[in-house]
Amino acid sequence: MPRWKNYAENVLGMMTAPAAGGGLYVRMDERQFRFLVEPGARDAYTASGWEVATQAAFEQAVQALRAADVQHVLEDAAFCRQRRAQQVVSFADPSGNRHEVIWGFQSDFAHFASPKGVSRFITGGIGMGHTVLPAPDFAKTATFFKDVMGFGLSDIMNFEPPGTEGVVLPIHFLHCNNGRHHSLALAGFPVESGCVHVMVEVEDMPEVGRAMDRMREHKVQMTATLGQHTNDKMISFYMRTPSNFDVEFG
Repeated sequence: MPRWKNYAENVLGMMTAPAAGGGLYVRMDERQFRFLVEPGARDAYTASGWEVATQAAFEQAVQALRAADVQHVLEDAAFCRQRRAQQVVSFADPSGNRHEVIWGFQSDFAHFASPKGVSRFITGGIGMGHTVLPAPDFAKTATFFKDVMGFGLSDIMNFEPPGTEGVVLPIHFLHCNNGRHHSLALAGFPVESGCVHVMVEVEDMPEVGRAMDRMREHKVQMTATLGQHTNDKMISFYMRTPSNFDVEFG
């Protein structure tokens, strides 16, 4: 946990606060947290959170899971308090990735003040960024997100890993109702950490450059150099987290 606290504050430039059970809330905007780090048997990414706007929308999401015969859990009051939400339903997609749909985030009305002077992270109505998840059961997982979760397909990348010949792995970029090119991407291969990367966005390139400086200062591993994506036009670099998945900072 100390490694995550140092990484969140001094590399990402986010705020932290203690969470129940020895965990750590990581804050990047007016929300009480955007990342929850919990003690565990191994370093890994364990769940993705998806917010709906109203209780009615939450009930529709639960009904969609029931209609598709997806095993799910309506979490209890203690769990919802930890998540700072009114209600939470949890479930796994066909590739085994855990997800939590929530509504009613609770506010503490505190101002975000980056310990490293980051002016702001781009969140609000377009969400906190995006996540890229492994989907070894690719066809079923892609269908699940389109037909049950209601995501739309933004584009497709056919990835040929270096050093392979004739091996093409699919990556689908999916959007939801928030204006981002994609909030989720599904990669058709397993990943031991449970996540390929999570993207966070800042206002301008000087902020990206300062984050690269902090990465080098704290000897964090860079996993992809600065560049621009052709689909969402994000200019970014990638670095490893203490839990062995990557953060894209752009």
